[in-house]
Amino acid sequence: MNRFEGKSVIVTGAASGFGAAIVRKFSHEGASVVCADLNMTGATEVAGSLTGAIPFEIDVADEAQNNAMIQAAVDHFGKIDVLCCNAGVPHKGNYMIRMPVEDFDRMWAINVRSIFLAVRAAIPHMPEGSSIISTASIGGKRPRPGLAPYNASKAAVINLTQGMAVEMAPKVRVNCVCPVSAATNFDFQTMGQKDLPEEMEKKVIDGIPMARRATPEDVADAYAFLASDEAKFLTGVALDIDGGRSIQ
Repeated sequence: MNRFEGKSVIVTGAASGFGAAIVRKFSHEGASVVCADLNMTGATEVAGSLTGAIPFEIDVADEAQNNAMIQAAVDHFGKIDVLCCNAGVPHKGNYMIRMPVEDFDRMWAINVRSIFLAVRAAIPHMPEGSSIISTASIGGKRPRPGLAPYNASKAAVINLTQGMAVEMAPKVRVNCVCPVSAATNFDFQTMGQKDLPEEMEKKVIDGIPMARRATPEDVADAYAFLASDEAKFLTGVALDIDGGRSIQ
């Protein structure tokens, strides 16, 4: 399939996990992609393995760097058809009162402020029919103890998505995805370890009717669907990628 032939895509948080899979998905379907990440080594590796992809180093919480990212995309590709605001950081699972204030502020700057900055800079360069997609979390809808600040930041992503969808219609569609726990470095940071004890892993899986975690490819497939013509009447959607966890 070449659903995105001739399209220009930006993906933040592109060096690993969900972001790298999103980059590969769009590239394999014909798009030119900006692989944006603070980890320039990782972004360069991802971009270098693909045709028509370029790396870009960015701290997504910084306004000037967002403006530069958008300008780089326009300089290389002429326009922005899909903006994928995937960058995010977790915090190690713990009660909110134990979280340092500076960690809270940094997490919100990356998880929420970054979307505001990227969208504001990108909109003048997005033609009619363009799409903005962000990575929220099923925790933004179904919060659980130990991740209150993170879940609140993802609830903000969902709310921001819905507000922008109304403001930017009918020219640009705005949606987000809400993944469940995935076996990525992101989730390992939340849990504080890479290999969970068997009983803890079983507890995670038992809460998901489809009996497995999400994969980066699950999320990338959802991104591609929401950006495609098949979803041309969808906006303001917070799409659950959770194997049924939210109905438990």
